[in-house]
Amino acid sequence: MSFENKIRVQVVKKHRDGVTVECPLAPELMNSAKVLHGGVIATVADEAAWHALIRAYKGKRPMTTTELKVNYLRPIVGKTMSARAYVVRAGKTLGVTRVDVFDSERRLAAVSIVTYMLLDKITPS
Repeated sequence: MSFENKIRVQVVKKHRDGVTVECPLAPELMNSAKVLHGGVIATVADEAAWHALIRAYKGKRPMTTTELKVNYLRPIVGKTMSARAYVVRAGKTLGVTRVDVFDSERRLAAVSIVTYMLLDKITPS
């Protein structure tokens, strides 16, 4: 099972300019302070961005993350979290998104900018 599938991120809504994803919170995703680990928040933002860009490019181009910046605004606890990804630009070589991350009470918990580079082909080494 791939890493992104292990944290169970699912697209719950498709928008004209992006997607909304949800992720159930599990004890193994929490840090020692009993709040969601920052790396998980970054992963969910990355996944939301990828799903938004796959829609924007109609799934026709392989791509990879080239930059991810997260501003953490509040800790996330509860049973679920969600993220709303907006496609800012879907260019010829780069796709840029903004992702708003929410806690289980729909309070803004993080804001992220995620950039993907489009690839010509993926060839194994």
